[in-house]
Formats: sequence, structure tokens, C-alpha cells
Amino acid sequence: MEKLVIVTGASRGIGAAIASQLATDGYHVGCISRSGALPATGLSSNAAQRRLIPVAADVARPDELRSAIDDLCSGGIEIRGLVNNAGSQSEAPSAEMPLEQWDELMQINARSVVVACQAIYPYLKKGNGGLIVNMGSFFDKVGAKRNLAYSASKAAVGAITRVLAVEWAKDRISVINIAPGFVLTDLNAEHWEKGRMQDYFEKRIPGGIPGQPEDIAELASALFAMKSSFLTGETVYMDGAQSLSP
Repeated sequence: MEKLVIVTGASRGIGAAIASQLATDGYHVGCISRSGALPATGLSSNAAQRRLIPVAADVARPDELRSAIDDLCSGGIEIRGLVNNAGSQSEAPSAEMPLEQWDELMQINARSVVVACQAIYPYLKKGNGGLIVNMGSFFDKVGAKRNLAYSASKAAVGAITRVLAVEWAKDRISVINIAPGFVLTDLNAEHWEKGRMQDYFEKRIPGGIPGQPEDIAELASALFAMKSSFLTGETVYMDGAQSLSP
């Protein structure tokens, strides 16, 4: 039977890489983004390309997000899981951070995860389980200057993951949090090419190089390939050991 995984923030960056990898793996992929555009991918397989289903919805708008998930899940296809990848980042000195920034990042990075998980839960329960992958950040355990709201929102993702893993284990639903470090995408490539970021991360990442979206996609793919539901509630840090480096 055909199987569906839903990915939020799927049009660019890490989300596009995850959607592409899952389509290559044989899944149909519901690709939710504000633009509703197909993921920016280099897929050479027409069959894999046809398995990508673009849907326009803003994760900051709960009704839109729920409706998009319901529409994707009502097509008579087996629902295997969800990747909560959509997110946003902005910086400010903590003493001067506008509360509007706090509210916006909590809304996009944390509340949307709860909304999406609640929306897909009945479908996964009815289908005898599945996997939810949430996208956190290694900022949840480091003191990153000027990132009070972002770090708190990503710490919330880890907490959400743990609570849902415990509550939904009886329904054979696994919930995993992937916490990337610095990943080079089209969103930050220009700053990287200017050199200053390269100098910084060559010193901070023990291996001297940043992650790639495909690194995260390979991990997500491996998690969906697992047959066991015994791995659940964990945060998997994928940061090249940057957060461990003195």
C-alpha cells in the first residue's frame, strides 16, 4: 500500500532535502509550505518527483495547518508520519528583545509543532502507529547570545517530544527530536561565502565544516526505515560535536 509522510517547511533547505529523500525512499510526501511550491530539489527520478504533493499553508495559522493535514490524510493512503521542520529564527539583545519576537518564534517554532501533532494523531492512531520527527536545535542546550526566544522555542520542542512520546507510546507512535547544529543552506549561503562565518565555524566545529541538508535528511530517512517503535522521546544532536567542543 502507498504510504504518506507529511513535511512542514518543505519548499527549501532542510525540509526540501527531507522531502526529496523520503520521496526517493518510496513515500508520498505532503509538502506543506507558505508558498505551496514544490521542494527545491535535484531529483532525477520522475517517479520520486511525482510522489511530492505540494500544499500551501502557514504553520503560524492553526486552522490552515490543521486543514492542510486533514486534506492530505483523507486521500485513502496509509499515513506513516510527520516531520515538523518549519521554523524561523531572529536575534536581539535579551534585555531589549521585543515580546512580539518571543511570541512569533514560540508560535512558529513550538505552537505549530503541537498543532500539527494533534492534527495527525488520530490518523496515526487509527493506522496502528507511526513516527513524528520534530526539528529542534542544539541551541536548546547552549547559551547562544541574542537568541533568547529562538533557544527557548527549540527547548520547548524537546519537551514536547518527550511528553508526546510518553503519552502516545501506547498507540505505537514514536516521537523523535532532531537537533541540528549549523547547516549550510540556500538561506545562509551568501553569508558563508563572504568568509566571516567560515572562519568562525572552522574554529567552533571540531571537523571544521558545517552540516548539509542531506545530512539531516539521511537521519530522518533512517528513522522512518526503522521497524521498532522502542526508540522514542530522544533528542538526537547532529552538530558535528560543536556543542561538546570547549
